[in-house]
Amino acid sequence: MNYHDEFNNSKDNPEAFWKDKSTDLKWFKPPQKILSQDEYGIHHWFSDGEMNTAYMALDYHVDNGRADQAALIYDSPVSGIKQTFTYRELRDEVALCAGMLKDLDVIKGDRVIIYMPMIPQAAIAMLACARIGAIHSVVFGGFAAPELAIRIDDATPKVILSASCGIEIKRCIEYKPLLDKAIKIASHAPNHCVIYQHKLAKASMHPPRDIDWQEALSKSEPVDCTPVKGSDLLYILYTSGTTGKPKGVVRENGGHAVAMKYSMKAIYDMNPGDVFWAASDVGWVVGHSYIIYAPLLHGCTTILYEGKPIMTPDAGAFWRVVEEYKVKALFTAPTAFRAIKKEDPQAALANKYDLSSLESLFSAGERLDPPTYEWLCDTFKLPVIDHWWQTETGWAISANMRGIEKMPVKAGSSTVPCPGYTIEILGEDGKKLSANQQGNIAVKLPLPPSCLTTIWEDMPRFKAEYLETYPGYYVSGDGGYLDDDGYLFVMGRVDDVINVAGHRLSTGGMEEIIGKHEAIAECAVVGRNDDLKGQIPVGFVVLKNGIKDSEKDIIKALMLLVREEIGAVASFKEAYVVKRLPKTRSGKILRKTIRQIFNGETFSMPSTIEDPTSLQEIENLMSRP
Repeated sequence: MNYHDEFNNSKDNPEAFWKDKSTDLKWFKPPQKILSQDEYGIHHWFSDGEMNTAYMALDYHVDNGRADQAALIYDSPVSGIKQTFTYRELRDEVALCAGMLKDLDVIKGDRVIIYMPMIPQAAIAMLACARIGAIHSVVFGGFAAPELAIRIDDATPKVILSASCGIEIKRCIEYKPLLDKAIKIASHAPNHCVIYQHKLAKASMHPPRDIDWQEALSKSEPVDCTPVKGSDLLYILYTSGTTGKPKGVVRENGGHAVAMKYSMKAIYDMNPGDVFWAASDVGWVVGHSYIIYAPLLHGCTTILYEGKPIMTPDAGAFWRVVEEYKVKALFTAPTAFRAIKKEDPQAALANKYDLSSLESLFSAGERLDPPTYEWLCDTFKLPVIDHWWQTETGWAISANMRGIEKMPVKAGSSTVPCPGYTIEILGEDGKKLSANQQGNIAVKLPLPPSCLTTIWEDMPRFKAEYLETYPGYYVSGDGGYLDDDGYLFVMGRVDDVINVAGHRLSTGGMEEIIGKHEAIAECAVVGRNDDLKGQIPVGFVVLKNGIKDSEKDIIKALMLLVREEIGAVASFKEAYVVKRLPKTRSGKILRKTIRQIFNGETFSMPSTIEDPTSLQEIENLMSRP
């Protein structure tokens, strides 16, 4: 079957399409209601099916010939620890951890916050919650106490699972003081905090609230899987909101499992037994979907990597992992590839490793800029696949469906809509735009399985932010266009489109042009308020290592490039060279914060920022004469 047949089947008869995909999983009771609506008009998939995600991901494989296959490989260059869990071993660890939670009176529907570093216990904790029907909410390890407190108050967890510390390259970050402070700030108090004592730091404990992980585990007994409904929640994952208060995106067990299983073959062309590596963090949606759940549901081997693309120890770190574990597909954010490109532009370190197992490179998280795409293609001679999705969807909205039909790649495009997603480009008036016209990217309802069905405890906000702008559509918040071949080009957040003297211009388009210059490793363009033109673009660039041209000459060349490709209308006359761009820990450039700084607006330090000094560098530019 080719892509168009698959997509049209999903569009013309979605219930039959997804019912067929659901049979690839082992249900306790197969669903009869494939698609239903609740009293709010929200669609749910497989609501009456009975299942357990942890059973589908672990027990099923143990019982069907994969007990001794590697399920999870833990590789930590920051701590020097490597560990492999077979499916049987991981199932047993998860069952024991679930028993520990049961001993703490955690039952189906209770919330458990997981505030841990990238260690196996974090993955085990997630699966243990799923095993007993508890709803987990993973908070990125090391998040500031006020941000953690907000999530505690919103999710109201019965138990928090944490660790004494995490490691950031060579720096030890103690989690327990942050956790203690967050609980002090929060209105809600958990019954217990279970602390995994890392060998690098021992946390101070406050009994009876605080419990030692290892001690509690030694007293526990393994438990079986608790059946849940397809519409019961698997997890809450918080993502930033326009109001400043994070949004608790919820994921239902049934739709999530079906979409995860389907995507592993359809998008990533993975087969059971293959080694898949999503170089992300379990605190982000990519870590939930493609470190933990999807690879295990599909019977693959997944890698939990506690390290960086560079500095642990160098820009060859990723390629060492590929060689050592015979990785078939690598999925990471564009910023990781750009960091490697900056440190090792000639790929001298990559050439030291045997990458013959690697068949494809996948990228998501933000737009894969054409210069980075071309560098990857030229350097590794592999398919480089940009695909686009969101925390809200849990899997790709558009992609090159490698397991269905390997379609031609277009630089700058995330290829075509995935089955289940009917994408339309809408103007400000809500009317559908023609090919090559840029507007708001929207998805016709119903959304496919795995997509959010509400915001935790806030249905009005869910409707207002996603469904009410254009009735009958989910609004993505991103802008872009579909070309004549139906390929989607995502140009960035809608608020990254600037208005220069009445001309709506994409900052993403300007970044694409700037990124073509041979000296540029990374760049960002934001809109600065201007009394005459409304807004004018301002560029920020990071140079590759070893560049000998003067900064002044490079900036002049960039201005000329933009003028030649967009025209004088762009008014691109201001750019700065910086040491690093402000980013979140997941690699997204903080364009909104940069824009706020340059417009003299008040801003708050983002809780997800990787390096606060990068914002200080931007602020210092404002004080230049």
